[in-house]
Amino acid sequence: MFHRIGRTVVRHPIWTIVAWIVAAVVIAMTAPTLASNSDESSFLPKSYESIQAMDLQQRAFPAAFTPAAEILYQRTDGQALTAADKAETATINKELAAKGVNLVEGVIPGPFSADGKYGLGLVKMDPKSAGQPSQADAAKALRTDLGTLTQGTSLNAKLGGSAAQVLDQQDASTRGQALIGIGTFVIIILAMLLIFRAPLMAILPLLLIGVVATAANGLISDITKLLGLSSNSSVSGILIVVLFGVGTDYILFLMFRYRERLRAGDEAKEAMITAVGRVGEAIASAAGAVIIAFLALSLSSVSFLKQMGPALGIAVGVTLIAGLTLVPAVFSLIPPRVLFWPSKKWKIEPTGSTFASLGRGVQRRPALVALVSGLLMVALALVATSYKASFDFASGSMPKTKESMVVQDTLGKAFSAGAAQPTDVFLTTNNGSPVDQGAINALEAKLRDVPGVASVSPARLNTAGDTADISVVLKYDPQSSQAMSTVDSIRTVAHANTPTGDTTLVGGISAIYKDINKAINHDYLVVFPIAGLLIMLILGLMLRSVVAPWYLMASVGLGFAATLGATVLIFQHLQNQSGLMFMLPVFMYLFVVAIGTDYNILMIARLREEAREGRSPREAAAQALRHAGPTVAAAGAILAGTFASMMLAGNTLFAEMGFSISFGIVIAAFVMAMFFTPSLTALIGHAAWWPGHADRASGHGESRVIASHTAVHGDSVGDEVDSRR
Repeated sequence: MFHRIGRTVVRHPIWTIVAWIVAAVVIAMTAPTLASNSDESSFLPKSYESIQAMDLQQRAFPAAFTPAAEILYQRTDGQALTAADKAETATINKELAAKGVNLVEGVIPGPFSADGKYGLGLVKMDPKSAGQPSQADAAKALRTDLGTLTQGTSLNAKLGGSAAQVLDQQDASTRGQALIGIGTFVIIILAMLLIFRAPLMAILPLLLIGVVATAANGLISDITKLLGLSSNSSVSGILIVVLFGVGTDYILFLMFRYRERLRAGDEAKEAMITAVGRVGEAIASAAGAVIIAFLALSLSSVSFLKQMGPALGIAVGVTLIAGLTLVPAVFSLIPPRVLFWPSKKWKIEPTGSTFASLGRGVQRRPALVALVSGLLMVALALVATSYKASFDFASGSMPKTKESMVVQDTLGKAFSAGAAQPTDVFLTTNNGSPVDQGAINALEAKLRDVPGVASVSPARLNTAGDTADISVVLKYDPQSSQAMSTVDSIRTVAHANTPTGDTTLVGGISAIYKDINKAINHDYLVVFPIAGLLIMLILGLMLRSVVAPWYLMASVGLGFAATLGATVLIFQHLQNQSGLMFMLPVFMYLFVVAIGTDYNILMIARLREEAREGRSPREAAAQALRHAGPTVAAAGAILAGTFASMMLAGNTLFAEMGFSISFGIVIAAFVMAMFFTPSLTALIGHAAWWPGHADRASGHGESRVIASHTAVHGDSVGDEVDSRR
């Protein structure tokens, strides 16, 4: 099949290129524009208690509101606010409300801090706009008006809260994507120059992937709208890295084989057809594992992850199709002497021994190699036991210096940590009758005794009298693990003291984070196993074995644990962060497992090929490392570098993701695929291929002429080629 694909696109390259360009333009022009949503409550389905509580609040208390923005007042000299200053804040609140800013329904005076240095203004907005870009426009207008209204006064005003966070996230996302894009391009160009020593080979892949990205982004918008999924600006930054990192890897796999065939004496077009035919299965299998891992996110309970799964799956799927059609069509039109100019090394088989020496080491002492590489991963995996989650998504997705983050930090220090975002306990009757006052009083008393509760305000009733809202202020930061533990205790007490025939619901931002935590734990039990089983199925079908997939996936799982441990070590222990972003293990699992499997597929496929030539398991492992090692090293280095570029975004979320995924890829390529997997396979021997005989000499395999006089050796990753992958 792959030979037919290669022959078709190489014989009709112009038509292939025109079809891609037309498709990309049409898809991009007809794709809908998606609004990014950063409202944490939109991450969850309606079945979670915090979302049910929010819906009940909107029905029972339509006039009540959770501030969409918070104005933090303080004197410019840092001293305590005077009576005149406090009166000035009230005046500014009224004048700001009278400005008629879109979505703003009122500005209400808030409390003053205990030390008298800070005052709050609470901005009410249309609740339907929560987390939407329109709130960012409103926040921008409010900041401009606040600057005008405080001129000539002794006051300074900063705008925080969810609406301001939407604005700051947009700004941080735009800047972060630009930095990630620049970093990715620079890394890929430098790496491709090092490998091929040809400017055109460094630049052309980026141009091709740009076309692929246009088509992929358009399809992602179409699918997101079709499925009614929410969109988030953080996905765009991840897509850049996935498209250019994975796309470069697939181009690398193809061009290594193309260069090998040229060195073997093939005519250029025939060399490209053969390259597609021989490397197509490896690319398709690797891409299939990645796509399945990403699509498994569709089973997530968190809408942010549910939307990301299809998006990344589409990106890799389009990249796969391009790697087998657009890329060979374009490169087949360019004479090799032009494509690889000014280097002459594409004509010459290099000599060297770095990967050959590593292969001999695995051959002589596979048990020692497996033990050392395994212990390295186990040691790091043990650190993962101290993992803690952070649920402050807003501050994790933008720098701490953003105005909304400064306000959030100041509120936590100047006021009771949970004062700005209290937890609400709703007691409602199911038959519409009035709520029993005695039950309300009893519940309030029980809530005051819950550890972690700072205060309980007297309940307020709705107009119908069938619902009571008890406001509970926590002692802890609403995003902290202590706050979520307190919410858990509040729920236990509230549900245990609910009268028969009534319903109690606990809501608020801390309750939302608690439910997000619950949803993520659900994903660990559902998404992880399903992704792992489907990837194992791909491995089993490809290798015709039920043994190899088990230890290959076990090694990838160990690599995941080691990656998590290294990330915990860097960010929690060395940088003293309270925890890692709550969705990070999901990203790590999917990227490390999927991409780790990619490199294992490349190595194990080459090892099987060597075994079919009649070599013993140990010798086959040595030859596999000798020939496939350079490909894995080059691909791993480029992909790790592109993911590392995410650390340039300047926020915690991307810094953690960039480090963890790039480190995981390094572990997958340079520890698992190069040492752990070959050494284990050498130790297990023929049993690794049970019940089939995939490692037995077939007698009609690929000619060993290439291996005898055109096999690739070489010290440099740029010169060593996987000659028969």
